Formats: sequence, structure tokens, C-alpha cells
Amino acid sequence: MFRLLLRSEQVQSIDALDSAFNLMDDVHTNVIAGLALDDGETIVAWLPEADVEFGPAVIAVPVPPRPPKSPRASSDIFPATLNGFFLGPDVSVIGPDGKQIPAKYIGLDAATGLSILRLENKHVISVSVIKDEQVNNGDSVLLFGPEPVTKTRPVLARMGAIEGRVEDVVPAPSGGIARFKVSAAKLSKANIGGVAVNQAGDTIGIIDGLEGNEASILPAASIKRAAQRVLQRQASVPRPWLGVKGEAVAVLKLDQVLNHGWEMQRAAALVGKHQGILLTSIVPGSPAALAELRAGDVILKIDDKDIQTADEFTWWLEQAGPSSSVEFTVARPDRPAEWAMNVKLSGMLNQWSRVNWRSHFPSANGFSLIDQGIETIALKPLVASQLGTTPGLLVVYVDPVTAAFEAGLEPGDVIQTINGKPVSVFRTTPKSDSYTFEVVRKKQKRVVKVPAKKK
Repeated sequence: MFRLLLRSEQVQSIDALDSAFNLMDDVHTNVIAGLALDDGETIVAWLPEADVEFGPAVIAVPVPPRPPKSPRASSDIFPATLNGFFLGPDVSVIGPDGKQIPAKYIGLDAATGLSILRLENKHVISVSVIKDEQVNNGDSVLLFGPEPVTKTRPVLARMGAIEGRVEDVVPAPSGGIARFKVSAAKLSKANIGGVAVNQAGDTIGIIDGLEGNEASILPAASIKRAAQRVLQRQASVPRPWLGVKGEAVAVLKLDQVLNHGWEMQRAAALVGKHQGILLTSIVPGSPAALAELRAGDVILKIDDKDIQTADEFTWWLEQAGPSSSVEFTVARPDRPAEWAMNVKLSGMLNQWSRVNWRSHFPSANGFSLIDQGIETIALKPLVASQLGTTPGLLVVYVDPVTAAFEAGLEPGDVIQTINGKPVSVFRTTPKSDSYTFEVVRKKQKRVVKVPAKKK
């Protein structure tokens, strides 16, 4: 939670907390509908904790319960992922017979928001047949999700079904269905993650969002691809990131194209073809910037596939995947001919963090906590006293492949001094070969000595 606030760039310190807040309390969630795939050991589910961690927004909030003792090598895309770096959500899988089944959290697919689990024993629960069935407007479907046990105690602890009707089917650029919507009465946020089933009893999708009385459904093909991506990597998979903002030329007026440096004849030709994405801004340091794309450029094709809408553009990038190279066909205002360029995509989380949130961390003559893999947020006197400490820097995350992690620094520690100086004046501390952190952990003081990161 604190890391989410920090990365929102709207909060730099915690001034007060509700009196009921306890930093060390366990966190619990509602019962979530999970879907067992036909291999007999893979479970797909929408876990709220994982969605906050790496979800569709570019915000990351890992506050791990406890990192493992022997982390794996770091990913070249995520600076930290759930699988291998820390234990991830504490998930219990309960089968139809009510028995609890051991499961391992594999990772999250950031493009869809779905989490993938692996049962320790195959075929201990009945599997679901997920079919790429045709979905048509007007079809009747059932939406399964958690419902209250009683009206007096609204605890979400059992599965119920709501009947709905398919209202809008969006085709995928590659064929099949990209997503569809279902209208139904009595929908609530608790239905997100629920399973959609057709009249024949076939699983046809998972609810991934709500807007009024309409549920947005991820179709079967998208669920299968999400599972394949995570299982292939055996870790969380970030959403591919290019680092641009833009508008589909098809929805722009002629003067809007002219305002981006295009001369009349070529702008009119662009607008007339209804093709491409006009780039309006480029994120510094992004894959787009490294490829020297510019505001005003129009991306006409991805891997020789014509692009007409923003949804098509996003779709093809997601199919390419992070850390992959794609070929763009680009038109530029001051260049008479179109040309092809290769761009290597990145993972959204890694690049976003590097560009946007360094300024939150204290530094001294080139030293910064973030360079050591340590993320912190300042605690003001009132909230510090509530947590049984004095003002300092609350550690919200420690990169598991750093010396700080190996030395034993943990999320939840409150840093009081660094090299003997209060954190409030640490900006004047010169660089050294190691840093001694005096911290308060669970109201007890301790010392953690961390070797400096080698350049």
C-alpha cells in the first residue's frame, strides 16, 4: 500500500494513520473464483493482490510477506517479480469437495491481469473445458462469482451465478474474439474474476472489469495465451511497453494532423486512408525514444499488419510480448517516403520506475537508496509513534538481488540513521564502501551493514 502511494507521485511522506492500522497485521481477501485448465494442474484466477502488484496500470505495489532465502537470478524485464523473488500471495485452492489443495503461485500476466497457479498434485480436482466457442450478441450466459453467505453478514464465501446476456462482441485483429461484454443485474466488484459459462456449460471467459451493469469478459483464447506466457517464463510477465501516446488517424480531423507538422497534401492523404497511429508524445528513455521515434510520426503497420485503431495497436504489441522486437512502418512529416524500423519493446514496470520515481529517494553526492535497491517513504512523528518508532524512512521494498537484501534489510524496517547520521541530514554523507543502517523492526532496534553497490 505504501509503495502504491509512493509511486503515485502524489505522496512523499506518511503524516498520520487511522488508529486501527497495524503494519504487521495479516492481510486477507475474499474467496475468488478460480478456473482449472484442462491440463489438470494449472489454475487461472484474478487475484486482487497480484493485480495491485503488477496490474494494468503502470503502478507496482509489492509489499511481500517475506522474501525467500535464495532468490533466483533477476529477470531482464522486471527488476522484481513475484515468482522467485518473494513468496507472492498466500493462496489456498479449495476444490468442489471443500478440501484445501496445496498450490504454488507461478506469476501474473500483466497484459490480462490474470494470475497463474500450479497445483502440487495433478488431477486432484475436476478440470474445466475452455472452448473457443463462438459468442454472439444476445446469447444467454451465467456469470459465476462469490456471493454473501447471509444477508446480515455479507461475507463473500461461496460461489453463486447471475444470468446475463451478451451485448457487444469485439473481434480480435488476428481472428476470433478480443473480448465481449455481458449485461446483467446485481453486478458488483466482487464479480471481477468470476467465470462466464454458456448455455452448454462451456467456460467461455473470465470477468475482468465492470462498467455499470455491464461486465467485460476476457475470452477463452486470451486466458490460454496468458497461462502459456507465464508458464513458459515460470515468472510474472510484464505488459510490453513502447513509451508513446497517440491517436488513431481515423478519428482525427485534418487540422489535428496539420498541427503536428504535416503539410496539407500529405495530411489529407493520411486522413483519407484512415490508417495508422499519430504519435503525440514520447516518454524519455523509453524504447520509442531509443529508436528515435518522434511526436508527429505515424505508425502505419506493425510487422506488416495495417493499424487502424488504438485497440488494434495495443493488441499487436501485447501479442509481440515484452523484450521482443517489432517492425514498424513509419511515416514522418519531414520525410517523403515511408520506411521500416525495428524497435525492441521493454516491460512496462521496469522502464516506468526508472524514469519516474528516482526523485523520491534521499541521495548524497551520487549515492541514492534506490541505486542500492531500497525503496522508502518518510514517516512523520505522529505515524512513527503509532508504529512504535521515531521519524525515519519506512522501507517498502528491497530488491532481492542486491547486497541490501542479502544483508537482511526488510520491508517494514524503519531506517533511523545511515552511517551514524539521521536520515534527515544524510544528504551530506559522503560515498563509502559500505553503509550502516540503524533500523527499528517490530519495535526493536538493530543494525544492518550493507556493502555499497559496485558500479
